Amino acid sequence: MNLSNLKPAYGSIKKEKRIGRGQGSGHGGTSTRGNKGAGQRSGNKLRRGFEGGQMPLQRRLPKFGFNNINRVEFAVFNLDTIEHMVATYKIAKFDHELLHKNGLVKKSEKVKILGRGELKSKVDLHVHAVSAKAKEAIEKAGGTVTIIN
Repeated sequence: MNLSNLKPAYGSIKKEKRIGRGQGSGHGGTSTRGNKGAGQRSGNKLRRGFEGGQMPLQRRLPKFGFNNINRVEFAVFNLDTIEHMVATYKIAKFDHELLHKNGLVKKSEKVKILGRGELKSKVDLHVHAVSAKAKEAIEKAGGTVTIIN
């Protein structure tokens, strides 16, 4: 074996498909585009959802739903999550700055405490909102809740 008799593996090299170069090429005539219509023309690009003139699915189905532009989204923490964090990291004061610094909330997010689970530790919370059940449980455990804006 030497450089003069090296060649690519069988089937790895294919001839280019030359379209529109006469009937002898096998791709003359309509140039693989079919007969007549928009698909044969240059500049053809059908929009997404186009069904050939039939009323498209997205227009046949009714509109539904509502997005309230005044909705306030909260990052939610439950009492069991707070209890776990207190037990694991020995934290006595929770505020937005601490949660943001540890990557639990974004800077622009508001924080709300909900009442799932139970709280045994005394904690001081500085949050944007708190449910009645959570507030009751926190105060029962000897902690305080401060609502911030």
